[in-house]
Amino acid sequence: METAIQLLWLWTDAGLQLLTQPFYYISILFVMMFYRRQVLLERKLFHVRLHAWGRQTWRTVLGGLAAGLAVSIVVAFLGVSLSLEAILCIWITALILMLFRIRFLCFAYAIGLLGLIQGALSLFPSWQPQPLWLEAAVSAIRGLDIPSLLALSAVLHFAEAMLIMIQGAGFATPLFLEGKRGKLVGGYHMQSFWPLPLFLLVPAAEGGGMLPWTPFFGGDAWSGGFTMLALPAMIGFGEMTQSMLPKEKARVTSRRMVVYAAIVLILSLLAEWWSPVMFVAALAALVLHEGLTWHSRYEEQQRSPVFVHPAQGLRILAVLPNSPASELGLLAGETILKVNGTLVHSKEQLHAALRQNPAFCKLEVQNHEGESKFVQRAIYAGEHHQLGAIVAPDPNDGIAVQLKPISLVALIANKLHVGGRQGASSRKRKGKIHSEADKSMDL
Repeated sequence: METAIQLLWLWTDAGLQLLTQPFYYISILFVMMFYRRQVLLERKLFHVRLHAWGRQTWRTVLGGLAAGLAVSIVVAFLGVSLSLEAILCIWITALILMLFRIRFLCFAYAIGLLGLIQGALSLFPSWQPQPLWLEAAVSAIRGLDIPSLLALSAVLHFAEAMLIMIQGAGFATPLFLEGKRGKLVGGYHMQSFWPLPLFLLVPAAEGGGMLPWTPFFGGDAWSGGFTMLALPAMIGFGEMTQSMLPKEKARVTSRRMVVYAAIVLILSLLAEWWSPVMFVAALAALVLHEGLTWHSRYEEQQRSPVFVHPAQGLRILAVLPNSPASELGLLAGETILKVNGTLVHSKEQLHAALRQNPAFCKLEVQNHEGESKFVQRAIYAGEHHQLGAIVAPDPNDGIAVQLKPISLVALIANKLHVGGRQGASSRKRKGKIHSEADKSMDL
């Protein structure tokens, strides 16, 4: 009981620490800017807003809070040697990496890189650099407990896998993309970030309460008691998919993230037992994380796109929230075969069929299992002229999104560059919106 009361007081004190640290506020501000950018892209592409950036921000903040508490409980049994210097090292490294690519804002990259630097510094134990700030930085890196920090990164990625499974598909943005042969296809860019407040038990420097268990990392360091530190963390992911529905892509990504986290956790435990493994574990945290990104890209290139129109009907790319299409139960990936009894093969035919009866519509739709379903509904004045269903692009439509990596500077600039291109097949001028979002990101 005494330990529980002490933990409660330490948790309160750590919560106050968190409120005084700028990194948590920076995380939330970054999330707000990113989702606002997403809404601007949706408006530019479809002239409607599919997501509300304020609601998306609250979803991620609350999801991150729940995940942070769960991670804090798990990590309490592992034990992490953490200090203010360690927090600064991790965050400064992550922010520097973020200047090159936003997807590098990840503790796996930051801790892995710090582990490699520490391994390199161990080859020169007597080196004392100048000036003083560099000497302080080198001293802080030498003092990091990389195995326990890698274990923390692994647990964070377990939490990320669960958040992707639960919330990942809800952040999918539909896009018109250029396919392999220059034809337009539909796809989704799935990207989200979660700021996590962590409350980590660490060995006390001078006295403190005694834990009723012995954490794995630290050994005798815990004999002097424990205290608690607040560590704001950031996790996130990003995937491009043309060949899967968003929910299916989220499940696949989540499973792969669990495997990655398990490998990093095992290597970190081995590194605690035998120090030479530390370099291998740090390198694996970097290489395997990049491997997931590149494997996802390669897989998408090899698979056939889903969001293209079949021989008969129009494939649905996305459904606007609170629209007639949403109330009718239409889903992304389904195919509209008939509207008011008329076969439709183009957007023009869809509009014409809807105008046949401006007060009522009856649809024949092919679901994901290939079975037909019939839905009907009255149409009211002021509702979306297309029922609120965004269909896949025609092969020679006039707009496509070109995804390219985004840096922190580009995100702050908050600009979407619009250019033009010459269509190879139709020789028709087509606009191209450049979305400065990473093609595949996993933080």
